Formats: sequence, structure tokens, C-alpha cells
Amino acid sequence: MRLTVAQALVRFLAAQHTERDGARHRLIAATWGIFGHGNVAGIGQALVEEEHMPFHQGRNEQAMVHAAVGHARRTNRLSAHAVTTSIGPGATNLVTGAALATINHLPVLLLPGDTFATRPADPVLQQLQLPHAGDVSVNDCLRPVSRYFDRVTRPEALIPAALAAARVLADPAETGAVTLALPQDVQAEAYDWPEEFFAERIWRVRRPSPDEDELDAAATAIARAARPLIVAGGGVRYSGAEESLSDLAARTGIPVAATQAGKGSLPHDHPQDVGGIGHTGTAVADHLARTADLVIGVGTRWTDFTTASGTLFAHPGVRFVNLNIAAFDSHKMAALPLVADAREGLEQLHALLEQHHVPAPYAHEYAEEKLRWEARVDAAYAVPDEDARPTQTQVLGVLDTLVDAGDILINAAGSLPGDLHKLWRTRSPEQYHVEYGYSCMGYEIPAAVGVLLADPGRPVWALVGDGTYLMNPTEIVTAVQERLPLRLVILQNHGYASIGGLSEAVGAERYGTDYRLRADDGSFTGPPLPVDLGANAASLGMRVLRPRTIRDLREALADARAATDPTCVYVETETADSVSGPPPAQAWWDVPVAEISTRPSAVKAREEYDRHVTARRRHL
Repeated sequence: MRLTVAQALVRFLAAQHTERDGARHRLIAATWGIFGHGNVAGIGQALVEEEHMPFHQGRNEQAMVHAAVGHARRTNRLSAHAVTTSIGPGATNLVTGAALATINHLPVLLLPGDTFATRPADPVLQQLQLPHAGDVSVNDCLRPVSRYFDRVTRPEALIPAALAAARVLADPAETGAVTLALPQDVQAEAYDWPEEFFAERIWRVRRPSPDEDELDAAATAIARAARPLIVAGGGVRYSGAEESLSDLAARTGIPVAATQAGKGSLPHDHPQDVGGIGHTGTAVADHLARTADLVIGVGTRWTDFTTASGTLFAHPGVRFVNLNIAAFDSHKMAALPLVADAREGLEQLHALLEQHHVPAPYAHEYAEEKLRWEARVDAAYAVPDEDARPTQTQVLGVLDTLVDAGDILINAAGSLPGDLHKLWRTRSPEQYHVEYGYSCMGYEIPAAVGVLLADPGRPVWALVGDGTYLMNPTEIVTAVQERLPLRLVILQNHGYASIGGLSEAVGAERYGTDYRLRADDGSFTGPPLPVDLGANAASLGMRVLRPRTIRDLREALADARAATDPTCVYVETETADSVSGPPPAQAWWDVPVAEISTRPSAVKAREEYDRHVTARRRHL
């Protein structure tokens, strides 16, 4: 069959499927694109010819990757999107999105155009020239943030490259961003392809079982522990292991804390759920972590927020068991490794621990602490005056009264991830969608578009602060174009609230974190900037609601939830200094402080830093 390279690639992608537990999914469900001279005559023309490949029109290359990641997360990594761009700035704009996908182990296929393989003119428009390397282009920036990278410089090289790309995308232990750089002349070149290349192909997503010796060692360690704690990570959700985790926790009484990616593995009212863990965790989860003699990580990478930068797990004899499909992660924390699919591993542990239960005093202890924490959440959500301007936590509290298990909340950056991790009462595995592996400002709106495309019947909320909104609002236009009922909540607090608080804590005095006009002395201490982000959202096609009080907010959020068109709720928030606010951090996070300074704030912050850093330990 004679086709161009681009036509062959698109036809190949349309025939790829994944299959797990008997359910089949398209591996590449759609392609996003912004066209320029590097892909318009290649991939662009091929998409016109291939009727079986849906297409979505993006506005920003980074945002297109975020939308693709939102789709992949909603489908538990069983389906992905492709993203095509021109060469040059279009391609380099992919790097941030690629890093986010790879760090979070979420599949996305990147198809950036590349400079001419045949070099008919040198240099061409947007070509990077390096005196010491003639084979490097700007696309090489994508190598370190891709799980697989190839540059297809000959038509016949597409066959092994495409097969390798599909293999990595479908592999739960290896998946992430996959990049096929496509020189624009090669994209348009014709070749006689074997028919077999376009045959329907199924990539079965494995559920590897644990090694018997590893399984026995893990079960023995759990049975001997007096104060075990399970830490649920994103691997629980991507494996669809929530029910297996619930059964194991209920039978054994082992409490379950959750990372940002794992929150929602158990519903908030499950007796063994103790909430988020780490720097943004709950008091009960962090207390259990400090006193645990055995910690069972399930599908977690053990980031610094989860471990409180190595200070959280303080029991002198604490040991770890890591159930993870990736061998690299299963060996962290000097753990007993259990390399397996999360669901398979949990079910086999359950069978071996059928007669085991934690000591009754331990179960009573964490149940009482959980009740006390719930009272603190109620206090943070409390509304003493319906006619007052809401705080950020009160906005979450009002939203909490309106949603059900069908709603999905999307967030990634600022102070909201900490508040949500500590406070949000998750009702279903899908509801909590917080991207905190890369914590990328600007993720929320395009990710919500991706989730809505994957699951159009669910109420989807993108929660953003003003700083995040200014980073990347452009995919509002895509939501309008696709008639997607995006529910956008913009919290206007006039600056980088999260980093402002961190800056104050480390002695940097909130420098450069408020959105203010310059004062007479040149500092950014004048009045708040006179910006109207609600008007901006309206200009991009959204219907905008402007509640001024908590009473107004209830009506606006209810209106937005019932809406069938893209709707924005624009809220000026009150600071939490004099009214309700979230509980403070329950564990430390290592942000180094200036060792010497002439400013008292920095000197004091360094003293506090030195006190905390002595508690850090390496688990060997």
C-alpha cells in the first residue's frame, strides 16, 4: 500500500488498541494539533485523509499535552491522545507537558515536526544550528522528558519506531511521554508499506503477579507489625485496585493514608481512610506515619511531600513494604519489594492475611483521631456570616455541600492542592484529580477539557487561582468550540498565595509574590493590579457569574453545576487571617533557607530550618 509517512502513521495509530480485564480501548483515541510549516502538509494532510482519527483543535501546545494527560488519567492510562506541532517553538512548547506526563506515568504521544532530513537548505526556518553537532534539533529537548524518543529520518524507519512507541504507551511500568520527531520532508514522502503494518493490533495491559517469596515476606512483615500503615499512591487508581484495597483494609483494620495521586482510593467515610499524608496531609495520617513500625506503600513514588523530606517516618525500627508495578519504585526506602500490579498484589496479600487484624487499641486510636480531624475540617469550612466575602476554604466548603460522587475536581498548583489534600471529602475514586507530580500551573483548564472529552456526562470543575489562570487560559476557547460544560472556578487573591506564604516562612518576606502596582520606592507594594479575569474569561466565550458573598456563592456554584455550557464562577476571596482557614501543615517540607543574612526574618527562618533538618533520616 503506497502512502506518505504521515498517512501511514495516522492509519497505524487508528488501528491500535489496549485490552485489560476483557475491556478494549483505543490506544490513541484522538489527535490534538496546531499546524505550521513543520506538520501542515504532513500530519495535517494525513488527518484529513484518515476518517477514523478524531481531531481536536488546540490553542497552545503545552495545553494540548495537558488535555491529553487529563484524558489518559480519566481512562486509567488505557487510552491516550496524540499531539502534533510544527517545528521550532511549537515543538519546544511541548517540553513542560511532556515532563508532567512522564513524571506522573501517564501516556501521551508527541508528534513534533522536525527540520529537513535531506537538508536541501541549511539552515531552514526555525532550525537550531550547533557548530559541533549537525544532527541535533530543538526536538532533542524532549529526550530527557520522554520515556521513548525516536527521530524518523527514513520512511521504513517508521515501522519499528511506531511499534516501539505503542509498546511504551501501553506498558503500565514504562509509560509516559513518547516522542516521534518527524522531519517535514519525510512526513510527505511516499513509501510502499506492508499491509500487516495497518492490521488491528491489541496491546494487552499486563497485571503481573508478585513473586511468591516476596509475597510471603511481605505478609509475614505485616502480620508481625503492631502499628502498620498503608500509603495509597496513584498506582492504586490506575490499576483499578480500589475495591481490593478497601477489602484488605476493612478485613485487617490497617489504616490507609493517601498521596495526592492516591487520594480517593478509599472514600472519605471508609472506616480505615485517614486522609492525605505528608506535608499537606491530615494530623491523623501524619501521626500514624510518625509512629508506624511498618509502612506499606502501594503504587507510590515516595516524593518529598509524602515523606516530609525524610522526616515523617520516625519510629526507630520502621520498615517498608513497597507494592509497585515498577521495580525502580518498589526498592525505594530500603523496602521489602513486591513488584506486581497493585490489584493482584493486594488480593494475594488479602488471602494470606485473612485471619489477621491490627490490635484493637490501635484501631480505636486512629478512629478517635479521625473524628477529631473531621471536626477541624468542619471548623475550616464553617460560615459564621452568609453575607461575608468567602475565604478559599469556605469556597471548598460550599462546593462540598453541592457535589456528589459524580463530580470531578481538577487542580494542580498554588495553595489549593494543600487545602484539598487536607480537607476535601472525596466520594469516589474519580472525583479527586490533583496533578501534583509536577504541580504545573496552567494544567487545570486543558486537563478539564481532556476529562470532559473522555467522560462527557460528568460535572467537571477546574479550580484555579489567579496566578494559574494567567498562565494558561487559552483552552477555554476549545471548551466553547466543543460545547463542553466546563465549570471553572477562579479564586482571585491577587498573587501567588502559596509561594507568598512559603516566602514568608523562609525569610524572603513575600518578595515578588503579590500582584500589585509599584509604589513610589519602586517596590511592588502599591494597590492590587486592576485586572478583571472574569471579563477575560467572558471574552473567550464563557458565561461568567460574579458572587460577592457566601450566599451569592452558593447560588452561583449551584447554577454552574446545572449548566450545560462553559460557565465561570469568579470569586474575590478574603484572606484567612481573621476568619476561617485551613489547618497549618502537619509535617515539614525541606526548602533550604539562607545560611547567613542581615535580615531578622531570614535569621529566624534559618533557626527553624536547622531544627527541622536534624530529624531527617535515610531509611537504609
